Amino acid sequence: MNEFAMTQWERALRTLSSARQLIETDPDSAASRAYYAAFHALTTLFAFRGQSFSKHSALRAALHRDLIKTSQWPIDLGKAFDFLMDLRETGDYGGLIQVSRSDAELAIAKAQAIIDKVCNTCPELEQ
Repeated sequence: MNEFAMTQWERALRTLSSARQLIETDPDSAASRAYYAAFHALTTLFAFRGQSFSKHSALRAALHRDLIKTSQWPIDLGKAFDFLMDLRETGDYGGLIQVSRSDAELAIAKAQAIIDKVCNTCPELEQ
């Protein structure tokens, strides 16, 4: 079993848990953590496939090229990751613009959907 992939998977689950804990007090950070949960989950999937990426944009491109365009994953999960990536930018760098609680809740739901799909795609994983 791929040790790097398993470390990323554990990080994905832990980060999603952190997002849930932050939702009440810090929606910006909750949205950021939700993005990173999805990021680590996708990194897990690609690590099992022998692929790694040094940039967030490269992971996003691989998601759309290798999973969405090939119809292995539904389009809505590609859009979910794009939403998470954009919302993280707002949460981390938004200045006067902040993430709303409802958007942070939506981010957590979208990250959970991506984690669920990765788990279903990789039989080695458990939640």
